[in-house]
Amino acid sequence: MSHVPHELREEFPEFTDKIAALKAGDEDFHQMSDEYHTINREIHRMETGLEGASDVAEEELRKKRMVLKDAIYAKLKDA
Repeated sequence: MSHVPHELREEFPEFTDKIAALKAGDEDFHQMSDEYHTINREIHRMETGLEGASDVAEEELRKKRMVLKDAIYAKLKDA
């Protein structure tokens, strides 16, 4: 457990400019990044004890974040 948010610009520092451009010009990417951000913050709140959750619920959110991160990376590579 890291207690450190996994922000997209930190996960993909080499794509910082592409992240900004896609958020502005690609509605699908914008929605994916918003969902990633929401899930990421929820996981962070669980890790830091600000929000309670079962281990199963936290694990499910981690899996969703991983799937989104993979989809976001694929879009970034293709852009």
